[in-house]
Amino acid sequence: MAHITLVRGDITEQAVDAVVNAANSSLLGGGGVDGAIHRRGGPQILAECRRLRDSRYGRGLPTGRAVATTAGRLPARWVIHTVGPVWSREEDRSALLASCYRESLRVADELGARTVAFPAISTGIYGWPLDDGAAIALRTVREVTQAAAGEGSQVDEVRFVLFDQTAYEVFEAELDRA
Repeated sequence: MAHITLVRGDITEQAVDAVVNAANSSLLGGGGVDGAIHRRGGPQILAECRRLRDSRYGRGLPTGRAVATTAGRLPARWVIHTVGPVWSREEDRSALLASCYRESLRVADELGARTVAFPAISTGIYGWPLDDGAAIALRTVREVTQAAAGEGSQVDEVRFVLFDQTAYEVFEAELDRA
């Protein structure tokens, strides 16, 4: 089982094997976490994302899926890009949000990553309620990392990097519930 830690800070400053990017489907950068990762990581990330668009993801990365690129100038080895769902009152998209965490850990395992830093996927501009987003994130990471030997993730540490105090406190309360 991976050790889960919470950090209040900037995900682009995390010295981990893999940083997860809350990307948009274009993979070509954007606002929030996505923009920050592309700006700080430099042009190598964008170049690899363009290659992915030109090859496997011509229509963009589907929601709930994940793919890795170099981390460029970030203090990490890789960036794992995942596209979170936009929150909806009319449609339950919880499975897609859980898939972002599950797929990101699957890609981390394929890379051999032992430490992974996640943002709070979909809780910013995509409007996912923070308390529900935290519950889904922590539950999914626990399920994946607690699976039977040989079936679960080989990641040793999952770090949730939360940009502000409110997000930190919500994740902390959810972590304490378990």
